[in-house]
Amino acid sequence: NAQQSKGLSRHHYYRITTKKFKAQQIGLTGELEIQIPKSISRLRIQGSGSRFVHGGASLQEIIIPIVKVNKKRRGDLSTVEVEIIRNSTSTITSGQLAVTFYQQKPVTDKVQPRRLKAGIYTPIGELISDLHELTFDSPSENPREREFPVRFILTSQGNNINNQEVLLRLEEKLTNTSHFTEYKSVSYPIRRSFTGDFDF
Repeated sequence: NAQQSKGLSRHHYYRITTKKFKAQQIGLTGELEIQIPKSISRLRIQGSGSRFVHGGASLQEIIIPIVKVNKKRRGDLSTVEVEIIRNSTSTITSGQLAVTFYQQKPVTDKVQPRRLKAGIYTPIGELISDLHELTFDSPSENPREREFPVRFILTSQGNNINNQEVLLRLEEKLTNTSHFTEYKSVSYPIRRSFTGDFDF
């Protein structure tokens, strides 16, 4: 569809030819006309040296890239909140504890995931269960799919504890450090009855 013109300009070394486009041909409006170099023809003259001359129009010369930056303000971003849901019992009566963690909202471009570690601790901070590293990053709108069931197993030290309050604690890593800080915690009493092998 392009219309080719004759030489746009002529030099004693070379001649430049062009292609001419109407505005509608390249998706623009108005009466605009665009001329783009098509080729360069050398006119060799006796005694002249041969020099490099760019021929035609390269892609980067006829296309202007447009970069769209969508920068979110820090105030628009948040980290998803997590709740600790107690199951049928709020007392530890065996060597394990089943707990469900609930991610309050779906993760989106404005609500970021939250990474936590969870364990059961004594009041003085001794870990008495296995440690779980959890990532709450579900994008689901279904609340059921944002539930994370976890089963904690007490260590031998934990199995020796009875009639005492312990803490199920969620901790979050501080940004750009190796340190953790408490995110949330829930208190559980340990109440167990020990029966000897020869009791009837």
